[in-house]
Amino acid sequence: MEITYASSSHRYLPTMSASSSSSLGSSMPNRPVKTIPLQHPNTTSSSSTPLLQAMFWRWTAKIKRTTPSQWIDTFLPCYRWIRTYKWREYLQPDLMAGLTVGIMLVPQAMSYAKLAGLHPIYGLYTGFIPIFVYAIFGSSRQLAIGPVALVSLLVSNVLGGMDLSDELYTELAILLAFMVGIMECIMAFLRLGWLIRFISHSVISGFTTASAIVIALSQAKYFLGYDVVRSSKIVPLIKSIISGAHKFSWPPFVMGSCILAILLVMKHLGKSRKRFRFLRPAGPLTAVVLGTVFVKIFHPSSISLVGDIPQGLPSFSIPKKFEYAKSLIPTAMLITGVAILESVGIAKALAAKNGYELDSSQELFGLGLANILGSFFSAYPSTGSFSRSAVNNDSGAKTGLAGIVAGTIMGCSLLFLTPLFEYIPQCGLAAIVISAVMGLVDYHEAIFLWHVDKKDFVLWIITSTTTLFLGIEIGVLVGVGVSLAFVIHESANPHIAVLGRLPGTTVYRNIQQYPEAYTYNGIVIVRIDAPIYFANISFIKDRLREYEADVDKSARHGPEVERIHFLILEMSPITYIDSSAVQALKDLHQEYKSRDIEICIANPNQDVLLTLTKAGIVELIGKEWYFVRVHDAVQVCLQHVQSLNQTPKNPDSFAEDKPSFFQRLSKQREEDLSIAELESGDKITEPHLEPLLSRKS
Repeated sequence: MEITYASSSHRYLPTMSASSSSSLGSSMPNRPVKTIPLQHPNTTSSSSTPLLQAMFWRWTAKIKRTTPSQWIDTFLPCYRWIRTYKWREYLQPDLMAGLTVGIMLVPQAMSYAKLAGLHPIYGLYTGFIPIFVYAIFGSSRQLAIGPVALVSLLVSNVLGGMDLSDELYTELAILLAFMVGIMECIMAFLRLGWLIRFISHSVISGFTTASAIVIALSQAKYFLGYDVVRSSKIVPLIKSIISGAHKFSWPPFVMGSCILAILLVMKHLGKSRKRFRFLRPAGPLTAVVLGTVFVKIFHPSSISLVGDIPQGLPSFSIPKKFEYAKSLIPTAMLITGVAILESVGIAKALAAKNGYELDSSQELFGLGLANILGSFFSAYPSTGSFSRSAVNNDSGAKTGLAGIVAGTIMGCSLLFLTPLFEYIPQCGLAAIVISAVMGLVDYHEAIFLWHVDKKDFVLWIITSTTTLFLGIEIGVLVGVGVSLAFVIHESANPHIAVLGRLPGTTVYRNIQQYPEAYTYNGIVIVRIDAPIYFANISFIKDRLREYEADVDKSARHGPEVERIHFLILEMSPITYIDSSAVQALKDLHQEYKSRDIEICIANPNQDVLLTLTKAGIVELIGKEWYFVRVHDAVQVCLQHVQSLNQTPKNPDSFAEDKPSFFQRLSKQREEDLSIAELESGDKITEPHLEPLLSRKS
């Protein structure tokens, strides 16, 4: 189906006498323009009730199609790998990975508990029950959960600022685990994980870098041999370290430095050499063993030890002190956000690497349930660990059985090995923490952002600086706020491009990217690369007025005209248009109509066209000015501009210049061939030729 436009039907054409019209028609053939018709929606059949009914029927049909096995998969993700478990192929790597992570987790758990300001036993509890719960209800098969440095720092930061007894401090840390679990489950049920997408990678990198520096400085007291103020800000930490320098003790510093050096060397060899890969997870255990052996042999009095650790599994108890819950909500929300960023990000990457799908909501539910049930067994907030998950994956973990093995090792440690932990030097645990967080100092990311995107580099600097000097909560809030401000700015100031036709084709592209593209006198083609809504409509209107006023005639083709007669809006990138934008389009149409400028709409999507139809914009502008392709709009507009450019000549000159019949026939044939070549896009023309029009025009 084709629609034919004739230039004589346009309402802006100059009126002529009948004789003049016939004379012009004899000298310039009035060719038809063939375009693809645009299918307009039927608004009478588009009501909200059928849409809701369709959604309801799709939902019920999906439920009916769900088999009992799929229902079990939904509520018990572990069933997915249990029913397909290949014992001969998976058992050995799962056992090795679980053994490796378990050995790595025991000393790390005690170290992170000390970082959180808790007794080391609570780190062991946190690495016990949550692992089993997550193995059953979590959807990732390689994620290793438990205590982590960043969450431990957040717990220490909020509870350390309150004047609490040791018992109350521990109760509130356990209560935080319960609150974090509840929030994660709520986000899973409401599928609110998408909210975390507004925290950009620059914010995360800057935040973790600053937090790693604060964590390392907070562990300095175990190296230096004297107390350092507990703070999440770098200035008080440095002041405290400097002011207590006269209490410096050499033995813990030398011992801690040696253990740290051993850890870093083992980590480097484990990462860089495949045959030494076992050294990476063995590092923390080696540090603990070496430190313990040294203390048992030499009994140095100046090195502080972990001390007595209760033996046995944790007992069941419901979290207490709910009267403090209101004051802990901001911290619980922050820990939840950090936990989601760490865990879901790692889990998705590992799932993609191992070839299976991961449901973010199910992942949140598994993490939430692990924290809730963990809080009933004296665990503080836990989440997925970068380092242990990487080791778990590198060790060949295939399923959640590796996590169960790691949890079993932790349980055995609680039952049988805690008497041996009494002689672990605290500087050794501090070295384990510092070794773990050094990998979080992501200065390579800052260098990368400087070369790629200065805006993201500024965001990285702002987030890391505010986190270092103003604290973790303010650093996160400022980073997220600035990140959202950048998003809002980009949305309110969308990219708008003036388009031109690539020579010899019917393709229209940005003239800034393709300077050789043809533009036409009297016509401006504009593409808006964003949804149009209340926040950006003023910016768009201002830019359109600028394009109308700022016309570079030197690089344009087609008939010579003094001003713009047509504005073509390429709407294919526009996915949404709101009521404010609709009203602004009406105002813009009236404004252009008063200056004899016609708006043309090219390639709107179904939803946008439906909105324009319901608002009366289609009837206001006229259906004849809606096109499937930009090229169709350009053809129609160019013919009208060409007609506008003609002026009646003196009747005597018509008689003198009237061409012969054969000249008129030859000229018309040349024009028809040129049009056919252009519409097919097969012929690549010379840059100086304009195939859309006859050469004389």
